[in-house]
Amino acid sequence: MDITLKPEQEQFIQEKLQSGKYQTANEVIVEAFRLLEERDKRYQEWLEETRQKVAIGLAELERGEGVDGEVVMAELRDMIHQVRENHA
Repeated sequence: MDITLKPEQEQFIQEKLQSGKYQTANEVIVEAFRLLEERDKRYQEWLEETRQKVAIGLAELERGEGVDGEVVMAELRDMIHQVRENHA
């Protein structure tokens, strides 16, 4: 497989090599793939957790355990207001 890099990608690899952390361009690319794989794994875990939470929420709604959307929005606005006051 032949891969053509954009100039900014080549520059990125050169900067990583100059940092001394990597000895070869291949090391930089292997690390990039490792990080991509890690990110994809975390995304899949997040996706599965989110699906489970949605399923739980839907089941709660079907049982009549839901909270009125207006109440939730008011609580969120209050929380945001409190955070802003604490950081001002």
